[in-house]
Amino acid sequence: MLVLLAVVVAGLAALYGLAAWLAVDRTPLEAGPFTGGLPAAEHAFSRFHVRWYPVAMIFLAFDMEMLFMYPWVKVVTRVGVSAVIEMFLFLGILFAAVAYAWREGAFRWT
Repeated sequence: MLVLLAVVVAGLAALYGLAAWLAVDRTPLEAGPFTGGLPAAEHAFSRFHVRWYPVAMIFLAFDMEMLFMYPWVKVVTRVGVSAVIEMFLFLGILFAAVAYAWREGAFRWT
């Protein structure tokens, strides 16, 4: 057990040494990030307003919808009518969630 531990520690030390030897010089860039030709107005780690988070969650819900729809397209011809019914049930549940979010004001910006 101690020999195995020594081999692992020696391997990690060798990897860190190799990374330090192959690392690129860390000089700062003279050019800033591209922001449409204007200098940055905020710091990169500035906080977002709280109203962005529900929008991000709704985007993720629609993103997950597409994640499930791509494989469904590949198998719908083999499975048949039951696959179509299941997808419309899934879309109905998603539509109910969007209607609930709309009713709760998740899409309002003021």
